[in-house]
Amino acid sequence: MSHVKDPSLAAQGRMNLEIAEKHMGALLVVRDRFAKEKPFAGLTIGMALHVTKETGILVRTLTAGGAKVAITGCNPLSTQDDIAAALAEEANVEVWAYKGESTEDYYKFLQAVVGKKPDITIDDGCDLISMMHKNHPELLSTLIGGCEETTTGVQRLKAMEADGALKIPMVAVNDNKTKHMMDNYYGTGQSTFDGILRSTNMLIAGKIVVVLGYGSCGKGVAMRAQGMGAQVIVTEVDPFRALQAAMDGHRVMPMAEAARQGDLFITVTGNLNVVSYAHMESMKDGAVLANSGHFDAEIDLKTLEARATGKRRVRHYLDEYKLSNGRIVYVAGEGRLVNLASAEGHPSEVMSLSFCGQALACEYLVKNKGKLPAGVLTMPPDIDQYIADLQLKAMGLSIDALTDEQAKYISSWEEGT
Repeated sequence: MSHVKDPSLAAQGRMNLEIAEKHMGALLVVRDRFAKEKPFAGLTIGMALHVTKETGILVRTLTAGGAKVAITGCNPLSTQDDIAAALAEEANVEVWAYKGESTEDYYKFLQAVVGKKPDITIDDGCDLISMMHKNHPELLSTLIGGCEETTTGVQRLKAMEADGALKIPMVAVNDNKTKHMMDNYYGTGQSTFDGILRSTNMLIAGKIVVVLGYGSCGKGVAMRAQGMGAQVIVTEVDPFRALQAAMDGHRVMPMAEAARQGDLFITVTGNLNVVSYAHMESMKDGAVLANSGHFDAEIDLKTLEARATGKRRVRHYLDEYKLSNGRIVYVAGEGRLVNLASAEGHPSEVMSLSFCGQALACEYLVKNKGKLPAGVLTMPPDIDQYIADLQLKAMGLSIDALTDEQAKYISSWEEGT
């Protein structure tokens, strides 16, 4: 039995799903093939993903392939309630999700998905597969495998693998080039500012934007900030990434120094308390904090909540905190993923690439059932290339092909200068 906030929103959800489909041509090609071949006939796929219009098209792709789908959210603020309502009306789909979930409901809904005894899992952040390993090890023997969508989840899976705790094959979809070099870079870069602007309506030009972390997501955020006329400061703990940031034209410095200079701070590290309360105390009056990492741990909100002398909601998902020194800081999206808490997540085109990866990873697991080792796996490169080719065709683009002479030359070691 599905659990959504308002079933009457389904009509609006169906219209938003229609709009998403028009921009997800690559995934629709996969869906058409799945509808003919039914690779998931008789299987249940359990999902913990952001319940957005793009995710809805992935759900339809999997059900077209014969699957039953049980889905919940992977973040308390990322569900689009109209989409949840629309999906709850579709055949072979059960949904447990609403925007603003309590912690109790969040884990209750994960448990509901686990209760369907999925044959395959799709995770964004590793909470679903972590729950199955911790609380339901008896289900692992019948689990074909799973897929992980995001950097944070892959990091957690690799930690499980290193501890000898991971008992099933898990495909790191985030490691696809068509995912982390597209979704993380272009998607996060654009959607982060979509969320920040909806919450603040601030002018980015002329501001000092501090980007904490310079992985694929941080690079995308910094690029967009620079493109809108901001001065960008990058903070990092990785020497090579810090060097990349400097070579890309950004200033690089420790956070203790950057905290005194920034107007807008955006965390994309996947780590804990990278913006501490001590950092906040040294910030300018009116500084804005936003997070685009998976969990709400990057900004030390617990200490901020405990020590702030005042708090009020002043705009759409924008909270004002008064510090003991009299200064004000603003937190967008409650410190959760600002692109989903305050906006609608990544654009459909980039999610088409990511969800082609998820759909084809599920098919890869089914085709290789019983043959794959337990651990974190990367999909074969030819699948990644296939996804890129689908997207090029969806965009109406074509590319060159090697001539026979060129193919022979590039594969030979004997021909030199």
